[in-house]
Amino acid sequence: MSGAMLELDAVRRVFGTGRGATTALDGVSLSVAAGELVAIMGPSGSGKSTLLTLAGGLDRPTSGGVRVGDADLATSDAEALARLRRRTVGYVFQDLNLLPTLTAVENVAVPLELDGASARAARREAHEALAAVGLAGLADRFPDALSGGEQQRTAIARACVGPRRLLLADEPTGALDSLAGEQVLAVLRERADAGLAVVLVTHEARYAAWADRVVFLRDGRAQDQAGPPAGPETLLADSDVTP
Repeated sequence: MSGAMLELDAVRRVFGTGRGATTALDGVSLSVAAGELVAIMGPSGSGKSTLLTLAGGLDRPTSGGVRVGDADLATSDAEALARLRRRTVGYVFQDLNLLPTLTAVENVAVPLELDGASARAARREAHEALAAVGLAGLADRFPDALSGGEQQRTAIARACVGPRRLLLADEPTGALDSLAGEQVLAVLRERADAGLAVVLVTHEARYAAWADRVVFLRDGRAQDQAGPPAGPETLLADSDVTP
């Protein structure tokens, strides 16, 4: 591991005002290095998804700082944030967001083409990204011809393609069976080992066990567990989460 790719410094995110205000994150600080996989766990409503949207530049903090590499997300304008999401930050959603009328390789090539790459160059990189997640032979299939795990790996390839350095995954195994979920976590682990900073939100202790560190969120505040988790039983006892 080398260098902090993602840094949250005393981040607060408050929704609403006055008596109706809700604090989703309350002074959260977090640093994720290149080559590190960090799992975020906690009960529903603890701020996990809010943390990811801030880290990905999809929302701004009420106070505190968010940095991705050298970019200060709290002060970046809309154009700079859009460029960051095209080039530096990849986002994997539970519901995938694959375009049904495009093949796997065309789906993966989309962010490259949006960033100005030629169709030929984008397709070449997309094929390489699919090969990296074990889908070299399925590039020309449409999403509805892929299994759930294959669709999720396609989404990961799309999130990693190009010069991406930070991968954010929000419950990427939520709709998968155990075997497909383990395959997806193996891919995330490989991407981290290849140098990406990876942040995974999960309710599942068995998937958090792939991480270098687990950060527990409770009531919008972070409790950091350094080092790899001790095992599923310890994770469940610490997190109060039922998988």
